[in-house]
Amino acid sequence: MAESLGFTEAVSIALGGMIGGGIYAVLGVVTRITGAATWAAFVLAGVVALCAGYSYARLNELADQGGGSVTYIQCFTGNDTLAGMAGWTLLFGYIGSMSMYAFAFAEFAISVPTVPASIAGLPLRPVVSVIAIGGFVALNLLGARATGTTENVLVVAKVGVLVLFGIGGVAFARFVAPGTVDVGTERLLTTGPLMAAGVSFVAFQGWQLLFYDQERIEDPTRTVRRAVALSIPAAVAIYVIVALATVNLAPEALTNQPHTALKVAAERILSPVGFGWVGGLVIALSALFSTGSAINATLFSSGYFAKGLLSKGYLPDRVSDPDAEDDGVPSRLILGIGAVTAAFSAWGSLDAVTSFASVAFIVVFGGVSYLALRQRSREEVHPLPPAVGLLGTAGFLPVMLYHLYSAERGTFYAVCALALGVLAVELLYFEREVLREEITEFEEVVGLEGRE
Repeated sequence: MAESLGFTEAVSIALGGMIGGGIYAVLGVVTRITGAATWAAFVLAGVVALCAGYSYARLNELADQGGGSVTYIQCFTGNDTLAGMAGWTLLFGYIGSMSMYAFAFAEFAISVPTVPASIAGLPLRPVVSVIAIGGFVALNLLGARATGTTENVLVVAKVGVLVLFGIGGVAFARFVAPGTVDVGTERLLTTGPLMAAGVSFVAFQGWQLLFYDQERIEDPTRTVRRAVALSIPAAVAIYVIVALATVNLAPEALTNQPHTALKVAAERILSPVGFGWVGGLVIALSALFSTGSAINATLFSSGYFAKGLLSKGYLPDRVSDPDAEDDGVPSRLILGIGAVTAAFSAWGSLDAVTSFASVAFIVVFGGVSYLALRQRSREEVHPLPPAVGLLGTAGFLPVMLYHLYSAERGTFYAVCALALGVLAVELLYFEREVLREEITEFEEVVGLEGRE
């Protein structure tokens, strides 16, 4: 597309990437960890994300080229292996995010009264998730994408529904029932919010999309920096008010059916006037639309991100189509990303997928913050935000893993297995020449000993 995007469109892309599916997918997971103090977890995660965003923006200026994490790591370390491994980690993080969105999409789909939860004894949730991913893969193969103006309208609609729900929910809790708004004061000084912040970190990664699309943005260096600085606090504010409303209006639902607790809370707001089902339906449809658009946008951007990895030699040539056009994403890339995402969403648990995706973004964001901190002698870089980004991510990771180990042992093992599997694949690919040489030397030694 030749359309040029300004500041408003850039904010819409960044905010839409975060609000699109994050709150619907992670709220229940985060609330189980820290209860009414969930809002504090979102604030902590947002502060660290904002500091990481500052690091990205400053490195973007110093590198004087777009491309995001992989470009910055390669530019400021000169280590192609490290850059490539960061790229693969991010790609798997995006796949985890899409799996999370697809999981939430299906949960809200089967929450609609006319949709059954199972057919012939088989649960419908995995089927709906896979069908949703397949549909958006097909859409991306056709080359469809919303224009900047359309994105503005879509984001306003999504944000508007959540803001109205949040404000109405908090007001209902304060003045109607239960008459107070619980903010989880007793948990604020515990490790709960810190643990939950690590798990919720995946909900704050959407702003990265701007760094992969800078060729279409007017005055990209300045526009992207300002858009990131505005969109992350806005997302935090929306998450906070939605969390407060849901925790106070649907505490039982957050325990029994956490993935669709927003729908239950919306039903309660309008129940006194006999239209509870309307509130539930609006939230359910909004969730379907939001998580669906999040899958589509993330699939589109991750496809171009993977294409960039391919052009740098960080992905094997066989994933590209021999006759692929230069300005499009190879079909094999989209199909491959879609297939892995479908597998994650069908057989994984929402807790495991969410936690794994958060781990991926925590590691990469922390690494970029470290790179920015190393440039603190430059006039353009103030050391405080990168330091907060580095310390925050360094704190999130062990505390989150400790929580999973102590409270959700199965999720902990699943996250470790996924992380070790990804690391093993990365090392096998990027160190393949070293391994090939060692195997050759071993075979030669064995051959000589055999002849003796």
